[in-house]
Amino acid sequence: MMRFISGVITTLVVFAALAFVAVWFGLVPATADVPPPALEKWAAHQSLDATISREAPQPPYPVTSSDAAIVAGAKLYLQNCAACHGTAVGDPTNMAKGFYIRPPQFVKHGVDDDPEGETYWKIEHGIRFTAMPAYKGNLTEEQIWQITYFMKNLPDHLPPDAQAEWHKPVPG
Repeated sequence: MMRFISGVITTLVVFAALAFVAVWFGLVPATADVPPPALEKWAAHQSLDATISREAPQPPYPVTSSDAAIVAGAKLYLQNCAACHGTAVGDPTNMAKGFYIRPPQFVKHGVDDDPEGETYWKIEHGIRFTAMPAYKGNLTEEQIWQITYFMKNLPDHLPPDAQAEWHKPVPG
């Protein structure tokens, strides 16, 4: 039994040493212009899914959805999110096209089927190893919920005032 445990420990040490050497000598891709390796994608998605499952708020949510909240969310989205995630009237920006992990364009890849708690969590905490920032401390809890409810209703269930905001061109 001792030989087995010793073999397992030796194998783990060899793998750790090989990983260290690969990182040390730059054998692990560090550029943003090549697709991520399959292992990196799997690890990132697995970790994100597990974290969201554990930490995302569950109903009942502390802020409720309303037409006014969705309109406020549309305005906040255009100020804070549109440069990366797009608008109803535009193609992805050059910035969005240049990210290593391409940000979803909500005109094409909505989050209306995601639970509100998951969307809220992503906005509040951001996503490590992507360009998605954490808005906790920059936006209030109510503002994050407003963006969440706006996104939940994209593109087909927006009240008329929110639809009008969504279709406004973003300056700049």
